[in-house]
Amino acid sequence: MALNPTIMQAVEKLDYRVTVGDIATQAGLNIAEASQGLLALATEAGGHLQVADDGDIVYLFPKNFRQVLRNKNLRLQLQEWWQKIWGVLFYLIRISFGIFLIVSIALIYITIIVVISAANSDRDNDDGGSFSFGTGFFYFPDLFWFFGTDYNQNQYQRRNKSSRDKSDLNFFESVFSFLFGDGNPNANLEERRWREIGTIIRSHKGAVVAEQISPYLDDIGETYQQDYEDYMLPVLSRFNGQPQVSPQGEIVYYFPELQVTATKKSNSRSKSNYLQEFLWRFSKASSGQIMLSVGLGAANLIGALILGNLLGDGTLAQEIGGLVGFVQGIYWLLLAYGIGFLGVPLIRYFWIQWRNGKIEQRNSQRQARANLLNSGNEALQEKITFSRQFAQEKAIAQEDLVYTTETDLFDQEIENSAKLDAEWQKRLNQS
Repeated sequence: MALNPTIMQAVEKLDYRVTVGDIATQAGLNIAEASQGLLALATEAGGHLQVADDGDIVYLFPKNFRQVLRNKNLRLQLQEWWQKIWGVLFYLIRISFGIFLIVSIALIYITIIVVISAANSDRDNDDGGSFSFGTGFFYFPDLFWFFGTDYNQNQYQRRNKSSRDKSDLNFFESVFSFLFGDGNPNANLEERRWREIGTIIRSHKGAVVAEQISPYLDDIGETYQQDYEDYMLPVLSRFNGQPQVSPQGEIVYYFPELQVTATKKSNSRSKSNYLQEFLWRFSKASSGQIMLSVGLGAANLIGALILGNLLGDGTLAQEIGGLVGFVQGIYWLLLAYGIGFLGVPLIRYFWIQWRNGKIEQRNSQRQARANLLNSGNEALQEKITFSRQFAQEKAIAQEDLVYTTETDLFDQEIENSAKLDAEWQKRLNQS
């Protein structure tokens, strides 16, 4: 069975001594997956089992278990190497868009200069040596005037921007961020959802009502308004929960596996009283970097359009050859890149606005369900009071163990006998 990296991270966060319930809560996994994953990890990493007097099991792992796995598992080594290699490759891919933008602008404007120089040279020969640049055959616009900006004023404004406008991205990274953004802020939403739910169950000592879980779920729909609690079925399945019916016919849920922990901790509540999705950001680049990207993209596109007008049907490029002939051959690639450089972020901007509207709607629905818990509803408070009858928490300490795979069974029996003798002697002395 392949080892689950999420379980390994959870074991490290929980200080290498865990129960199945600890892992299910920390990693947001279902009980069966957490149990199988722990067994596989303990087998491969040389973990130990500690059995309490009531049969509960604690898994104890060596703190160097990753090194043990690397020494045993070539596949794990290859995965780690590939992650490092992919990190370098992805960084090169990110900066390549900015590099191509600079190269594109340089090719376009150098070619424009070459074409204009060649055209003016021909005119000089025809006019007996007179020279006129920027008039007659070709007029090259003032790009700063074209964008309607005062360069000196912008320089002053850039120097006086507040520190909040700073970005950790360099220029090439900011170009990629401007084009494609910085990834899905809710990529681990499901993991967060189940971790939050597990934390809520743990904070109530393993016994909850549906209304306490609903702020972390989606797609509840009409069933929530009609007091049907079908949406709790995935939660029961994931954490091996059991329903109980109150005398008033209300249903509460308790989760025996989540009531057992390897370490006694203070009750930790969720950071938020409902699952909050993060809004998409257009870019992590600063506003100055975004404006620079827009300006360079516009200069690139305008230059491509001007160059296309100069090259015409390609006859001039054939006559001049060299760089001009090369640029003529890739002209449509340069033009497509110029259009896409500004078109992709524009489309993405409107898509983000639509997506964030949906996210805000879901967040609002979850928050409304969370507010119900504080509404003073008497029937709901009675359900919560009834659920507390099933609430309990058990932390398995060293003195609760009757067997562990860390030491020989014979040695453990001697140690247990010594503990019993000491306990009997203590009671006799007290008598």
